[in-house]
Amino acid sequence: MATALVTGASAGIGKTFCEQLAQRGEDLVVVARNVERLEALKTDLESRFGVTVEVLVADLSERDQVQVVADRLADADRPVDLLVNNAGYGLKRPFLRNPVEDEETMLTVLVRTVMVLSHAAALAMRERGHGAIVNVSSVAGFMASGTYSAAKSWVTVFSEGLAGDLKGTGVTVTALCPGFTRTEFHERASIRHDGMPGFMWLDADHLVRDCLADVEKGKVISVPGRQYKLISTALRSVPRPLVRQGKLAKTHRPQK
Repeated sequence: MATALVTGASAGIGKTFCEQLAQRGEDLVVVARNVERLEALKTDLESRFGVTVEVLVADLSERDQVQVVADRLADADRPVDLLVNNAGYGLKRPFLRNPVEDEETMLTVLVRTVMVLSHAAALAMRERGHGAIVNVSSVAGFMASGTYSAAKSWVTVFSEGLAGDLKGTGVTVTALCPGFTRTEFHERASIRHDGMPGFMWLDADHLVRDCLADVEKGKVISVPGRQYKLISTALRSVPRPLVRQGKLAKTHRPQK
């Protein structure tokens, strides 16, 4: 039976990944800071789907706690077949209005943690000759809109590079680049988007289902939703000075 490790598993897109993977019969290692939520998720998934769920409590802004997760990924006796690097968050205010310490902490979670866990997983999976890594990025990564946008750009490009490094090894890497998705993300960051039209919002169940299908196809970049496929294509095609003006970013600043 396959095993998946999901960070940011207690809510939002991460929780949806857990539910769909458990429904497919995969055992899980669920990672987040909130032990109560993780234990509730474990009870729910084990009772509904008959899988085994391992709880791993970790604050992924702390390097020593990230290492605990990396060590779990590297454990040859308990192999992990799929890593979903989903943990992350956004800040409400623009870059220059935030304490730099808050920006550093966010960058740590969005970038350093993804790098460390991907490194551990890729080495272990390459040794076994199979596996998959999903790094949750964002359509915001194609924009020019603060640290979050820059970090997600890094995640996408990093995933592309790692996919190239692992070509022919049996291990795949997919960068998932969603737009606005109905989860707790915006509420937790106190980001209001009341004026965003309904058609711009993605459903987490459909998003995850489409991503897992793309993983099976070996796609390196997965952009769910026709609207965001069009937006991401446009953002990668138009001259960068237009992107830097921020008009698209202000209208379509997607975050998971």
